[in-house]
Amino acid sequence: MFKSIILGALCAVSAAGAMAQSAPQRPSAPAATPAGPAACPAILNYRFNRLQDEAPQNLCQYAGKAVLVVNTASYCGFTSQYEGLEALYARYKDKGLVVLGFPSNDFSQEPGNDKQIADFCYNTYGVKFPMFSKTSVRGKEANPLHSALAQQTGTAPKWNFYKYLIDRNGKVVGSYSSMTSPDDRKFVADIEKVLNVNG
Repeated sequence: MFKSIILGALCAVSAAGAMAQSAPQRPSAPAATPAGPAACPAILNYRFNRLQDEAPQNLCQYAGKAVLVVNTASYCGFTSQYEGLEALYARYKDKGLVVLGFPSNDFSQEPGNDKQIADFCYNTYGVKFPMFSKTSVRGKEANPLHSALAQQTGTAPKWNFYKYLIDRNGKVVGSYSSMTSPDDRKFVADIEKVLNVNG
């Protein structure tokens, strides 16, 4: 518990400086490759390995859903957002929302391997939404999905738990800082608008 508090404090202190300057480039996981049927929106037309077993997953399987893309880390002051993201997924998955988690060490707070990350997410926060192998989400080494998201929104992730919302037609409709919690009123309202539901 004390170690978690110290790590959270270090993250919060580090975040202020990181927001203002680019993080150093870090090696990424093997590049994802384009794949999928013509009906798949371009923003989802990629394959990534699943976190738990590295089985290739085609993001086109989420075509027609509202997609929330989040870069995650296990040792950050925002790590507790896993709980809120899982609650958001549980609340709206039957209405068409999917949360996609992309662990990244771009901010030096996700040192573990895929198995360690998967165990942490499930055992600590009960994460059941889809998670993918550790990757880079910004800069020259960014995976192609995050490169496309940055290009379309004009902003790359500035820290862990940066969020992008994609509507059912594959249009990126919003990006949200790490400070936006999963239960933020406006954030939830934006998701409900994309889903065309009221709570």
